[in-house]
Amino acid sequence: MNPDHFAPIAPERAREIADSLGGEAFVRWLGLRFEEIRSGYARARLGHRGELLQADGVIAGGAIASAIDTVVIGAILSSVPSRPRRMATIDLQVHFIDAIAAEDLITEARVRRQGKTLVFVEVDARTDGGREIAHGEACCRVSF
Repeated sequence: MNPDHFAPIAPERAREIADSLGGEAFVRWLGLRFEEIRSGYARARLGHRGELLQADGVIAGGAIASAIDTVVIGAILSSVPSRPRRMATIDLQVHFIDAIAAEDLITEARVRRQGKTLVFVEVDARTDGGREIAHGEACCRVSF
């Protein structure tokens, strides 16, 4: 995904979204940091750390899925005029392509289709070097 294909949003709105999501207890524990937010697009980094590793030294699939599910919310929030009263992931599919060991995971989400109550989002998860780790698709229900 090329972030330049997505329109910029006001820097203060992008910071508000990143701070809001980054302030959630689970996201803080996970260590996910939003790096860029544009209209219908969000990129976040899951830093490599010992708490996320399985016994064989690779990042646990659940941590990757959680990062994918969270970056989806950043992309959705960037595409709506105000924060919805409620948002819920109603479908999440993650296709694991490769393992990741001693590297950070970069997740990039883009809104594919947005209706009145359902938003469909696609996510790519890669290493810093660009190696594909997982692909995700999510559908979220939003209520204003």
